[in-house]
Amino acid sequence: MTDQLRAKFENLELNAGLGKISAFISMSLGLLGIFGALCFLFPSVLTMPELRPVYSKHYDIFYLSLIIGIVLSVIFGAFSSIVRQNRYGFYGLCLALIAAILGCGLIKAPTLPSLPFYAGIDYFILTLVILALIFIPLEGFFAKNTDQKILRVGWVTDMKYFMFSHVGIQLFTFLTVMPIQYWITHLPNNPIVPYVQAQPIWLQFIELLIVVDFVVYWLHRAMHEVDFLWRFHAIHHSTEYMDWLASSRLHVVEVLMTRFLATLPIFLLGFHTSAVFAYLIFISFHAIFIHSNVRFRFPYLRWLIATPEFHHWHHSSEKPAIDKNYAAFIPLYDVIFKSVYMPNHLASVYGTVGYKIPNSFIKQFTWPFKKYIKKLRNRFDHSSKP
Repeated sequence: MTDQLRAKFENLELNAGLGKISAFISMSLGLLGIFGALCFLFPSVLTMPELRPVYSKHYDIFYLSLIIGIVLSVIFGAFSSIVRQNRYGFYGLCLALIAAILGCGLIKAPTLPSLPFYAGIDYFILTLVILALIFIPLEGFFAKNTDQKILRVGWVTDMKYFMFSHVGIQLFTFLTVMPIQYWITHLPNNPIVPYVQAQPIWLQFIELLIVVDFVVYWLHRAMHEVDFLWRFHAIHHSTEYMDWLASSRLHVVEVLMTRFLATLPIFLLGFHTSAVFAYLIFISFHAIFIHSNVRFRFPYLRWLIATPEFHHWHHSSEKPAIDKNYAAFIPLYDVIFKSVYMPNHLASVYGTVGYKIPNSFIKQFTWPFKKYIKKLRNRFDHSSKP
């Protein structure tokens, strides 16, 4: 997507009475309908193997949901384009038409064998819909920044990060979890594992939070204090607007490092699968919540569990807040290691300081490497001179 087109979408104000809200709903449902229809057509490539038994058991429900989404896209698109004369409503109708053609089976997909890889588009659709239904109303009713729009500057870029992180889940797993599993299988039996797995699941869950967050704290701190690592983490801090979608803005190098080091103690200590699944679900939701645009303070709980107030100060560009509040879940680590900052008012200004980071998804991917590429070029040019 070009910078001009991205800027046009980001400046699309959802003013009532102009057909823009209905057009946005129509386009969103149309796109999700296309992705959903493709998942029905190519399940062995586009869906997660873990979820396929659920789809088979409740096929009618999922297919009916697809049809309802397409019908709603048509209704909102027709209202926007015909009644309100908004061209974006026509775009929504076109997307709904494509989804209808794919969803109604007019295009027959070939029979595909069971493949060792998948895209996980179904995971992207399900999580996007669920999180949007939770956080958009939550931020609407309890907004910290009441002037912030749903389609604020940077939402298109963050949506690309959201889609990439969910569709690329198998890639991240292959590059992080698989090497750890291979390494651990070649280690001698860990005597700690039987004691860990003998504990109740709820206790293992709490231990996971404590152990993993300790590792994440020091990795996070290193990303701020080591220049090479900071250039990747600065992408996450480049957003000037905090909401649930901002949590997705993470450079792929940071994602790989964080997932690898956070996963390592999980496998080394041998936590039970049920505890790990509960931890992953909880911490994933919590990570989105602490970025959300909400005004909750939690006067007592905020010193036990990281809250939006706590993490918003970590993203603040105000001088006293820079390089503070590293903990992802347990603020006590910041208290112990003297990196906590929690004044009596809420943070309001965000973004990186001293760096001009581009808004484009692709340009943000290459930005951390430019400094070192420039050094290599200068060294090469210098060495090539007679």
